[in-house]
Amino acid sequence: MKKIFFSLLVMSCFAFNDGDTKMQTYSYGHNGMEFVAREGKGMIIVSTYNSKMTIRQDIAYKIYQLYANDRLTSGPKTTICGDEADVTGKCIIRKKDNLISLDFYYELVEWKSGLKEMYKKKTK
Repeated sequence: MKKIFFSLLVMSCFAFNDGDTKMQTYSYGHNGMEFVAREGKGMIIVSTYNSKMTIRQDIAYKIYQLYANDRLTSGPKTTICGDEADVTGKCIIRKKDNLISLDFYYELVEWKSGLKEMYKKKTK
């Protein structure tokens, strides 16, 4: 009887768990050019800032795909859905002659595991 009661108690804890997501901050990240593509007579360069090393290539390619499909805008916050995580940040599109620069600044990384990481600039 005690085993049954204990089993029901444990199972009810899992059943009513909200799946609380953890929020963490990080103050490090990779900055640099991630993806270069030729388009007609021009060139497109995708750069990421404050990015997480494991997902930076995937997110850079998704940014390029959004731009190529005319679904990427400069300025407001944009969410990029990747294979391992969804990234929210700010995109700046700059054009000069035949060069197009897509700069994406990570602000929030929502991992598929439920962990959320927010970029916080290091203060000295």
